[in-house]
Amino acid sequence: MSQMNKLEEIILSRIRQQGPLPFKTFMEMALYKPGMGYYTSEKSIIGREGDFYTSSHLHPVFGKLIGKQMKEMWKLMDRPRDFRIVEVGPGAGYVCKDILDSIKHSDFYASLQYIIIELNPSLIRIQKELLSGFLDKISWHSTIQGLSSLAGCVFSNELLDAFPVHVVQMEDELKEVYVTSDESGLQEVMGPLSTKAIQAYFDSFEVTLGKGYRTEVNLWIRDWLLDLDNMLKEGFIITIDYGYSAAEYFDSDRNRGTLMCYHNHQFNENPFQHIGKQDMTAHVNFSSVKKWGEELGIHATGYCSQGLFLTALGIDKEIRKLYETAGAYEAELARIKRLILPEGMGDSHKVMVQYKGNNTPKLKGFSIRNRITSLG
Repeated sequence: MSQMNKLEEIILSRIRQQGPLPFKTFMEMALYKPGMGYYTSEKSIIGREGDFYTSSHLHPVFGKLIGKQMKEMWKLMDRPRDFRIVEVGPGAGYVCKDILDSIKHSDFYASLQYIIIELNPSLIRIQKELLSGFLDKISWHSTIQGLSSLAGCVFSNELLDAFPVHVVQMEDELKEVYVTSDESGLQEVMGPLSTKAIQAYFDSFEVTLGKGYRTEVNLWIRDWLLDLDNMLKEGFIITIDYGYSAAEYFDSDRNRGTLMCYHNHQFNENPFQHIGKQDMTAHVNFSSVKKWGEELGIHATGYCSQGLFLTALGIDKEIRKLYETAGAYEAELARIKRLILPEGMGDSHKVMVQYKGNNTPKLKGFSIRNRITSLG
């Protein structure tokens, strides 16, 4: 029996024992079941990087500019001698390598330690090989629990969109999507809300859904921010991901939600195939990230598109350097354009920075445009 079928059998067994599962529980098992899920299986070592490009793959300039923003954060925090960068879900480790490569001759480099949070032991081996020149600077942990009193920056790129989500649909009243099974396999069925937190979520954003409207609720983000609050003494959180403000997320045109599946470089809308071998994502409601962060005393300082963020950090200067030095300039330029142009990742990906501390920092990455007020 294949690994995917084994995971499916475990899910079917759980349904037989417990009845229909909230979609969030199914998604959590499909992505994170130890040794079998999409992000934890040895057979899917590269994880989502095998199924579509992330910004870290396109060009080293991405990590270089993230490193530049982190250096400014360090300066705004009065250059602490023990500055920690915590990257969660780093894929193969490209961003880490590009950040460290770009700052290794600076005073910032001497003050920092890099912490990688990675669940997959097989992927850790790949990261250690790629990052072999920096092993004295890097430590690995499986979770952020246990880390505390850190000063620094937490960084994630396309992480929150992979958190398991509740899926809901408005019928005569708000219903939740559950996963059950019949002779043909896994199926969805509607049921009552599995937690009062779902209705509270919609109430907090004053959202009323029309009949038939389907969408997702990502409550893991609240728990994630609580963990970060417990870990950070002072510092910044950089979140880069697909997403929208609440007003955009619950627009009437988005009435089928944002849940997507990715398998072998192709996207589909069927979460019940390729179980354990395909990615599942849902766009991030950045208004919820802002709201839940501020309830903890973590203040949102900036929000804009990735294209504007990288442009504000000086990607044009990096392009000019490449023109003067790169042998394959046109190919390099084409890769960089995908980071910043609307038809690439320039508009689809948003950058949000939150800050925990006593200052009101202004960051260069938002010097062209800061749309934080659009999040409510």
